[in-house]
Amino acid sequence: MFEILSADEMRKAEAATLAQGITGLQLMAAAGASVAQEIADTIKPCPVLVLCGPGNNGGDGFIAAQHLKKAGWPVRVACMVKRNALKNDALLAAQKWDGEVESLNSNLSVHQTGLVVDAVFGTGFDRTLEPELVILFDKIRTRKIPVVAVDVPTGLNAATGSVDAGSLKANLTVTFCRKKTGHVLLPGKEHCGRIVTADIGITDAVVSALGTTCFENHPALWLKDFPLPTAEGHKYSRGHAVVYGGEKRTGAACLAAAAAQKIGAGLVTITSPAKAWPVYSSYRASIMVDECNDIEGLKTILRDERKNVVLLGPGAGVDNTLRQAVEAVLSLNKSGVLDADVFSAYQDAPKDLFAKLSPKYVLTPHAGEFERFFGVMEGTKPERALKAARISNAIVLIKGADTVIAAPDGTAVINTNAPPTLATAGSGDVLSGFITGLIAQKMPPFMAACAAVWLHGQAAKIYGLGLTAEDIISTLNQALNKFFRDA
Repeated sequence: MFEILSADEMRKAEAATLAQGITGLQLMAAAGASVAQEIADTIKPCPVLVLCGPGNNGGDGFIAAQHLKKAGWPVRVACMVKRNALKNDALLAAQKWDGEVESLNSNLSVHQTGLVVDAVFGTGFDRTLEPELVILFDKIRTRKIPVVAVDVPTGLNAATGSVDAGSLKANLTVTFCRKKTGHVLLPGKEHCGRIVTADIGITDAVVSALGTTCFENHPALWLKDFPLPTAEGHKYSRGHAVVYGGEKRTGAACLAAAAAQKIGAGLVTITSPAKAWPVYSSYRASIMVDECNDIEGLKTILRDERKNVVLLGPGAGVDNTLRQAVEAVLSLNKSGVLDADVFSAYQDAPKDLFAKLSPKYVLTPHAGEFERFFGVMEGTKPERALKAARISNAIVLIKGADTVIAAPDGTAVINTNAPPTLATAGSGDVLSGFITGLIAQKMPPFMAACAAVWLHGQAAKIYGLGLTAEDIISTLNQALNKFFRDA
């Protein structure tokens, strides 16, 4: 149930369902009924204005209007075209409405309207809104009338998440079968409000046959791989994570190390230049610190086979030594998480790194680092992440409010639970530490990245306002305990 469909995949799913003998009108009837039911279940009765477009989205709106009217709601319907100008299933749906149909234009009255149902344009929208429609939407916005969107808010491109400037933000979006790409990518995600996915008769088997490779992040995707403690386990069986510490910005490595420990790594070591050793050694008694002043010293530390994953980049400093450290990790065949300063260190010669990577490595750039490292790429965020994963032959995680995790095999996961409070210094260091700690426990790197991102967001949501990076770490146990208690 966590597939994310492109508009084209949704059309194929509908076509496959029609081929099984379900009619288009039946799908439309189920969609309209779902919208009306969600409204009735969550909103107090009030005067409703249903805005219908000329296509199937408008047909959904007519059916929703009739259901609400039957339930006793005061309902008006306005359509962009005359009812008899509608075609095919939309015409049949409109004929089920037993009231009058007003003209949907800029002169339409929104006085005494308590709720607007936006059924103007759906997943096929890929242009700019007509001025008449924008003027009407401005009137609705000015009066702060709540909006329920049918499938997608009008003006949102379901394929890319882009939003026309005149679009209405929805308080609630009722979509069908599965979420679409535009529901989960910014800025579209912010225009949808609460999203409800309704079953309209397209089966899981039909969706599965599409071969979809894009998913919404959820524990169901990675739970079976999550390394819960066992009675026979001990600290060595839970892995030994190493964090490469820099000389100056020591806080980043400290946060990452604490995060790796908190998420369950059995042991965590920070490698430290002599000058920074007093800082690292006094940070946390349960985190080990090994003095390391050159690459040979690092290799000596990493030759211990129990040290199975290394995080490089946070606070490391951009110099040739960092590149040498990365090369050392690669030569010893460790798993690794590459973050922050690594992307700057290799930005002039990223192909030197790509040639040596494998899916044992997770790259975690934010948008700016991604562009410096991989160059400017066209396409949606998942498309860019997938292209980068194929180029680098590694797991690529592009951070943000709509973080995307992509694998070289073409699988992409989009995260949707990150609150805006995560935009705080050190948050990314904590995330890379979470990933490192899970890989240390032998969780597959792609699944570790997905789990870490979800738990990172969940901990931040639990904490609420006033969040700092340290708070994400301290609240992780609440996210874990609540989830595994409820699971």
